[in-house]
Amino acid sequence: MGFNCGIVGLPNVGKSTIFNALTSAGAQASNYPFTTIDPNVGVVDMPDERLDKLAELYRPKKVTPTTMEFVDIAGLVKGAAQGEGLGNKFLANIREVDAIAHVVRCFDDPNVVHVSGEVDPKTDIEVIETELMLADLDAIEKRLFKSEKTVKTGDKKLAEEVEFMRRLKDMLAEGEPVRRGVHSEEEAEWLGGYNLLSAKPVLYVANVAEDMVDKPNPYVDTVKGIAQAEGAKVVVISGQVEGEIAQLPKEERREYLAGMGLKESGLDRMIRAGYDLLGLITYLTAGEKEVRAWTITRGTRAPQAAGKIHTDFEKGFIRAEVFHFDDLIRLGTEQAVKAAGLLRSEGKDYVVKDGDIMLFRFNV
Repeated sequence: MGFNCGIVGLPNVGKSTIFNALTSAGAQASNYPFTTIDPNVGVVDMPDERLDKLAELYRPKKVTPTTMEFVDIAGLVKGAAQGEGLGNKFLANIREVDAIAHVVRCFDDPNVVHVSGEVDPKTDIEVIETELMLADLDAIEKRLFKSEKTVKTGDKKLAEEVEFMRRLKDMLAEGEPVRRGVHSEEEAEWLGGYNLLSAKPVLYVANVAEDMVDKPNPYVDTVKGIAQAEGAKVVVISGQVEGEIAQLPKEERREYLAGMGLKESGLDRMIRAGYDLLGLITYLTAGEKEVRAWTITRGTRAPQAAGKIHTDFEKGFIRAEVFHFDDLIRLGTEQAVKAAGLLRSEGKDYVVKDGDIMLFRFNV
């Protein structure tokens, strides 16, 4: 798998409640800061109705969905970058994730104490962003100090990278997260090696009260405005409601959601949004033994997609036999897809599309 999303936010915003509902992992959720000291990790199935439809057609012995990993990281507080509230430990945990799901409290509840005394999504988001940027600024300044000492040797590439680091330093000093910058391909490669916190893609999760899921909410409007300004997505959910849904058997969940006029839960939307945030897509393999979903990054070519199944598939790749899920459902059978000329033989340069059903031919 290798793709994970860290759930971050201030203390008492509902992170662990949402994580529990996502993974049913039973992370401790209490009404006081720093309940989560070591990060809890949960692997969740990616919701995908296509697998159910393929299972009906192929009647396989096994159905295997693709998965995503969610990491519940302890609540950050103001001053985390200077070590407040075990901040250095928590920031180190965030460095290990691929993307960030930023949970923002969008509910009033006198029984759940807000760490700063009042609910204010704009300020809450700014506190987290500031701590991530301060940690990045410190990291870039240290890296820059070392690089500036060696750049005098006449290394042109290093000189260009030093100039790039100076631009990043200026961005961060002005309160601009690194992810909002426009970077060239080479700069993006350098950036990947720095592992900066504010460079990670962000999904905002607005956690609302149980009775406010589909009602106007000024707190949510604030979060949406901030997200829109940076081209980020927002998922609105109620951690309380999702926790209740997660306790139901699968069939009862569908009935519960249908009764609310919903096709999928808020957590399903959150998982899907996290998947999209990481630039991931799914291709499928189907047969009597197994129907399975496989995760790849958008733009992956056929041999590398084959390598997700086994490295030998990539090394000995000959070709891929490909047809699309939509064509299979429209025509009803694999034989009908072949008869319509929609099963193709693709070579090494083929870029795999979401929903492709693939069979790989290879030499051992």
